[in-house]
Amino acid sequence: MPITKGFKALVDEANAQVTTYTVGQVRSRLHADPKLQLVDIRDIRELEREGTVPGSLFAPRGMLEFWFDPESPYYKPAFGDEGKEYVLYCGAGWRSALAAKTLQDMGMTNVAHMDGGFGAWSKAGAPTETLQSHRARSSQRRPLAA
Repeated sequence: MPITKGFKALVDEANAQVTTYTVGQVRSRLHADPKLQLVDIRDIRELEREGTVPGSLFAPRGMLEFWFDPESPYYKPAFGDEGKEYVLYCGAGWRSALAAKTLQDMGMTNVAHMDGGFGAWSKAGAPTETLQSHRARSSQRRPLAA
């Protein structure tokens, strides 16, 4: 069967419907806004290879709907704080745009995504940490959402 709507069209539609922040906007809010919660939706192998943004929660794209939905047996309470704005990111900003739209379609209003993803974050020289350091630090604060 031929593809009648490609990924680019889907990403463009999602970007037109979800709040999108630049890396600069996210960086300026990261420590100043306790309502901002970054969510890394990349595959675990990407996190192991490239690291992550300090303070991020991890929700792999394949489990996102299940971890965010309180009716799901896989629900994670870390994703149920209505006072937070969950800003998703992936490698380049495509998966996170689609994921943010999916969460909006589920009824969430406190979700956005970061344009350019982790690639743009790293290129801008923004802080990163290894997955191992992230897990060690997170386990001291609270249980990791992964």
